[in-house]
Amino acid sequence: MLISASTGGRIAHDSRHGVTVRGIDGITFEIRPGDRVGLVGHNGSGKTTLLRVLAGAYEPILGDIEIWGRVASLLDISMGMDPEATGYENIYIRGLMMGLTSSEIRARTDEIAEFTELGEYLNMPIRTYSTGMHVRLAFAVSTSVSADIVLMDEWLSVGDPEFQQKASDRLASLVERTPILVLASHSMELIKRVCTRVFRLDHGRIVEEFCP
Repeated sequence: MLISASTGGRIAHDSRHGVTVRGIDGITFEIRPGDRVGLVGHNGSGKTTLLRVLAGAYEPILGDIEIWGRVASLLDISMGMDPEATGYENIYIRGLMMGLTSSEIRARTDEIAEFTELGEYLNMPIRTYSTGMHVRLAFAVSTSVSADIVLMDEWLSVGDPEFQQKASDRLASLVERTPILVLASHSMELIKRVCTRVFRLDHGRIVEEFCP
């Protein structure tokens, strides 16, 4: 309304019609256990949108998607965490968001706590944490799951150099024991090292599939 008052309504008139972006369009594929699928393409090509569809964050407007098995989404490892809750409480909250049962979370809590190296800080609200401490906790919970499908937007790297190596080893272990991986990345070196199939996206379409 403010824009309309100052511009005679031209911009506001356009904005009322909204903008529709077709993030992905007319793609068909099947991924089977053992596949390590890399998604490549320029910014805006549809990689992250496709990951969010696979994670269930977006529903297809047309067509169908069938997913069999538990999905571990590492697209936003801090999603759902409550700054006023303690570290231990956030382990429980984040675990529920990832589809774990209460008994599964309890069984993993000690291992998650040990991995974070946060000690007594886990009894404190996470609003008191540094950024690095917050990421350690989020990473430890998010990579503690046993999943059939792992979705990643770039390879996660967290913490100081010593913790980065520890985190990288943990992530590699998760990927190794997971039947299916879908990884979006701009690094062809990473794609060649990790993936067995590659989808090249352009303007929301898969324009090429190849083996790295």
